[in-house]
Amino acid sequence: MLHRNPLHGRSLVATALLLSLCFTLASAGQGSLDALYRKPAGVQTRWASFENPGALKGQGGMENKGAKGHAFDMIQPGETKTLMDVEGSGTIRRIWMTTMQRDPQMLRSLRLEMYWDQSDKPAVSVPLGDFFGASVGQLPVFENALFSSPEARSFTCVLPMPYRTGARVTVSNDSDIPLRYIFYDIDFTQGETHPDDMLYFHAHWRRERWTTLREDFEILPKIAGEGRFLGCNVGVLLKPGNTGWWGEGEVKVYLDGDAQWPTLVGTGLEDYIGTGWGLGAYANQFQGCPIADHKTGRYSFYRYHIPDPIYFDEDCRVVIQQIGGG
Repeated sequence: MLHRNPLHGRSLVATALLLSLCFTLASAGQGSLDALYRKPAGVQTRWASFENPGALKGQGGMENKGAKGHAFDMIQPGETKTLMDVEGSGTIRRIWMTTMQRDPQMLRSLRLEMYWDQSDKPAVSVPLGDFFGASVGQLPVFENALFSSPEARSFTCVLPMPYRTGARVTVSNDSDIPLRYIFYDIDFTQGETHPDDMLYFHAHWRRERWTTLREDFEILPKIAGEGRFLGCNVGVLLKPGNTGWWGEGEVKVYLDGDAQWPTLVGTGLEDYIGTGWGLGAYANQFQGCPIADHKTGRYSFYRYHIPDPIYFDEDCRVVIQQIGGG
């Protein structure tokens, strides 16, 4: 989400990652010929990686005298690695990483955090796997407008994230097992002059085990302020033995003082992500369900409100009904 401030008789586990954005993809240079063939004055390109963690000019690959020397690192249990820490204005354009261990425990135990403009409070503090769409402990092969994993061995995000005075990105290992290999690069531009009304990117993660029948699952708990709800990545695990249809509930968006009744309401889970009459596996640009395993009851889906923005001026809350098959 973008924000102004830096089952009938079915039980399920639901996890949700909420995304907030500050501007559209076109304004970030994806879909505009003008952006492709313009070089903004004073804007420079930098990459942060273990070969140049400070993303400093003329200082990449120095560790092994120009040979490949520090492509990866380890993260011990309880350790936090800083992947990027820069000052000044800029925009993160792309985040790529891969890890040797991609089991469910590690995907959930690695915590990705992002801080804007020297804030002590992270705008993003979520499990790494969920951030990149692996919300049920499994990384699928998929590609959409914001995230991709071409062979289910890597994580890529091309969602632009602007900042005015600085950015810091960290990964922490909250497990009791060493992460043996992590490779990454964060590609960003620096020197932009952002408009006064620019919003900041935020992400929120939550889960319930198990959800409660007839009680709405909150994708986004109520937040105050103005901004834009960009969309969500959601994972569902059905309770063993309950492998029937579970997704008849409607997505509801409460905006700007809505109390009992929402302003926006859909017609069912599969309808919300662009399909109908049940749910299969697919991945489209703004909506999809990369994992739809009916035998094991595992589902991972997303919806990004890029062509159909959801703005709010005072507050926003997003839920989905828990009514199973209706």
